[in-house]
Amino acid sequence: MIITTERLILASVKIDQAAKVLKYYRENQEFLEPWESKRDEAFYTLKGQIAEIRNSRRLLKKDQEYRFWISKKTRPDRYIGSAALNCIIRGNFQSCFLGYKLHKDEINQGYMTEAIQGVLEFGFEGLKLHRIEANIIPRNASSLRVVEKLGFTREGYSEKYLNINGAWEDHIRFAMLNGGKAYDDHL
Repeated sequence: MIITTERLILASVKIDQAAKVLKYYRENQEFLEPWESKRDEAFYTLKGQIAEIRNSRRLLKKDQEYRFWISKKTRPDRYIGSAALNCIIRGNFQSCFLGYKLHKDEINQGYMTEAIQGVLEFGFEGLKLHRIEANIIPRNASSLRVVEKLGFTREGYSEKYLNINGAWEDHIRFAMLNGGKAYDDHL
């Protein structure tokens, strides 16, 4: 699967791209550490990334996760981030969670906002989801700016919501609805 935006290519990856994914994680290990699950050393190996990609592809086949790796159109050989619609629940819920990360050298250039706009269109139009939720640590100003720029609605505060880097962290809960005013305004 591929999504293109004005400056970016978002694509699901195959196992033969594990080295590119590993390069991204190695370059950003320290930068991402405060915002992600605690990772063991095996994660930062080619074997670890092959396992991650296999798991992601298994979830894709089950319609439970759509993960895209982001590259610039001018540098398609280098990943600058990732965005995913995960924990998809169908039935009468038709909802999921949004996750995203960007390379430390690419922040504050609008890339993530642009990428997430493409992912939202895919989720709402392609997957026919009703609701996409994003949960963000309150001190993560960059991620908060992304959802605010895109018009997500702040719904609440979840105390000790996710275990991040070995500690239970509070999160602010945001959501966007398919066909909602905020989404329609950004088309």
